[in-house]
Amino acid sequence: MAAKNLSLHSLFSLLILLSLHPPTSSQLHRNYSSTSLLRQQISHYSTVPGGGEWMLLQQSIGVSAMHMQLLYDNKVIIFDRTDFGLSNLTLPPGECRGNDEAVPVDCSAHSLLYDVTTNTFRPLIVQTDVWCSSGALNADGTLIQTGGYHAGDHKIRLFMPCTYGQCDWIELKQNLTVQRWYASDQILPDGRIIILGGRRAFSYEFFPKNEFTATVRFPFLKETTDPKEENNLYPFLHLLPDGNLFVFANRRSVLLDYNNNRIVRQFPPIPAEKRSYPATGSSAMLPLKLTGGNDSVAVDVMVCGGAWGGSYLKAMRGIFNLAAKSCGRIRVTDPDPKWEMEDMPMGRVMADMLLLPSGDVIILNGAARGSAGWECASDPVLNPVMYRPDEPDPTRRFTVLNPTTIPRLYHSAATLLPDGSVLVGGSNPHVRYNFTGVEYPTELSLEAFAPPYLGAAYSHLRPSILSIEGPADGVVSYGQQFAISFGLGLFQDVARCIVTMVAPSFTTHSFAMNQRLLVLYIENVQQLSSFDYKVTVRAPPNANVAPPGYYMLFVVHQGVPCHSVWLRIS
Repeated sequence: MAAKNLSLHSLFSLLILLSLHPPTSSQLHRNYSSTSLLRQQISHYSTVPGGGEWMLLQQSIGVSAMHMQLLYDNKVIIFDRTDFGLSNLTLPPGECRGNDEAVPVDCSAHSLLYDVTTNTFRPLIVQTDVWCSSGALNADGTLIQTGGYHAGDHKIRLFMPCTYGQCDWIELKQNLTVQRWYASDQILPDGRIIILGGRRAFSYEFFPKNEFTATVRFPFLKETTDPKEENNLYPFLHLLPDGNLFVFANRRSVLLDYNNNRIVRQFPPIPAEKRSYPATGSSAMLPLKLTGGNDSVAVDVMVCGGAWGGSYLKAMRGIFNLAAKSCGRIRVTDPDPKWEMEDMPMGRVMADMLLLPSGDVIILNGAARGSAGWECASDPVLNPVMYRPDEPDPTRRFTVLNPTTIPRLYHSAATLLPDGSVLVGGSNPHVRYNFTGVEYPTELSLEAFAPPYLGAAYSHLRPSILSIEGPADGVVSYGQQFAISFGLGLFQDVARCIVTMVAPSFTTHSFAMNQRLLVLYIENVQQLSSFDYKVTVRAPPNANVAPPGYYMLFVVHQGVPCHSVWLRIS
């Protein structure tokens, strides 16, 4: 399978796009300086040249990006909510919809499809309210999108990528069994989607539905609900290689056998602050390093940021507590797992944690004070932070990267792109779109952040995929050997290459649902010429390790990734 030439994803192309869409003078001179305390925290982790680069892709897409999902055709579906009135993006003539709450007829779009390759977008029509909803890609790359608010809280919607640009939302007649508002979704090994939790929804269900039981009670969610604040919405879900589901809410976590509705393990509570909405932290399952056989895989889960209990109630009165500075990391496969605590360079609530193809974690967006909710946070944290899980010295794991000029607070989102950059958008801490007379206006812009590995200083280390041998029509089987031919600069150490597969996430409210990074087992490496190599790898062994679907395949050399190629595992 020949690798497609998608050079527009490169950093060079993003710089061109920046020149075509330069920031306005008002953006360049925005001063969202944080408190002196926050500056003191950052000073010990000062940024250095090469600490990444921000690029403004679109001044306005007309919709604030509350939810994002990257699709295998290199497009990102973005949507907000429908119940606040008109957006700044107009639907095509004759495509207006009846709005059940805000206006009798709504001719504005609340969803759009962004084309990463061309830096263009087109409006989409979503029929019911998708506010604070959830989603996951199924095995064929269709977005299964669930729940929302009021007329949308029981709805199931599909979005299927298409070739000729006419695809749009499809709302099914079949409904969820209960309302799902602030729920989380995860694709399972058999291709079903589990939809778990939501406000006053202490249960889970499946799509397609389980033929025997429509809804399964899950008392853990009620047990983790705080009076008046909740602090257990959008629970963090991670599918483990044994097929069970790690579920985290508030400060507690369990291992759920969802097929038999049985908690098979309880983990110790994470110390200190609350971590779930509205005391919103973030979480990621760290990269899974595969072996050549069926050996068990060590699994670490990380949870960062959040807020103390009571922060939301205080924020509603205009008192903004400092956000959590701590991260907890737990090896859930250990016989006696315990949280190991580390401190980020600065406190953060409403941060996004994304896995980068290098195996590192980037933490971005959010605020230094307050909680999630309308008008509930202050002091935007503008600097991303890089976390290196494999760094043996804990004092060197965090690096502060270069700041954006645009605050990304409540209802912002971020997702990894196929070239290894990060798409960032959204932020609307107001009931409606509000652009004037407020400290933090509604944001309709889209940015890309290029991590340091995309800098020109590392271009000589960057591989490029030439072809892939083995998969038929881009589909690889579990346990299959396949070979990747790639180019690399002269006199490079090919032994310092790894091959990673990254599942694209559905991101909203500081949680990247379904994100997953697999470090593939390398069978051998051959040198084909002075610049060309072939690496033979083994695909993940089963669907517990890698649920079926599309993944971005990267060759990474000395921490520098190539542009990915899409690969489907089935």
